Amino acid sequence: MTTALQLSPAELPADAVELARIGDAWGVKGWFHVVPHSAQPQALRTARRWFLQPAERGARTFSGTVQLAITQVREHAGGLVACAQGVADRNAAELLRGARVFLARADFPPAQDGEYYWVDLIGLAVVNREGVPLGQVRDLLATGPQTTLVLEYEEGGKPRERLIPFVSAFVDQVDLEGRRITVDWQPDY
Repeated sequence: MTTALQLSPAELPADAVELARIGDAWGVKGWFHVVPHSAQPQALRTARRWFLQPAERGARTFSGTVQLAITQVREHAGGLVACAQGVADRNAAELLRGARVFLARADFPPAQDGEYYWVDLIGLAVVNREGVPLGQVRDLLATGPQTTLVLEYEEGGKPRERLIPFVSAFVDQVDLEGRRITVDWQPDY
């Protein structure tokens, strides 16, 4: 017996961030695996409304953006499994496979002092202690024990890239409201 998937059409929030994708069905009661893009998926554990968009590849079982009311999220085998309203059985859960999972940034739990969500750092201007512009944060890399800022800047009319470890030895201040990071770093490093 196949149960229809009951999804509510929704508008993707302006502050939406893609955090995961849906994996395979798990069990027979509508649970499904969640494959987070981050090693610390705290926002997925706490948010109760997820926004889904169809898989980029493979079968598309729905179109547009839909909202999923999450009823429970648990850790399982080093990953996450979840269940939601409108996903009553394994067959319905299988229809979600590959879907992209978004959360509104406003639904993230507050970061601890001195901790930042990567999404909040993207686009910030980076300057050194002397006020010399070093670039803008384009990306972050997890490089083993530390995270590294990937900056983009222009030199001689050509786009360039600069890497700065995101550690307290080099990062003096992160001003999210001012959209600026001050670092102890020189342009010729």
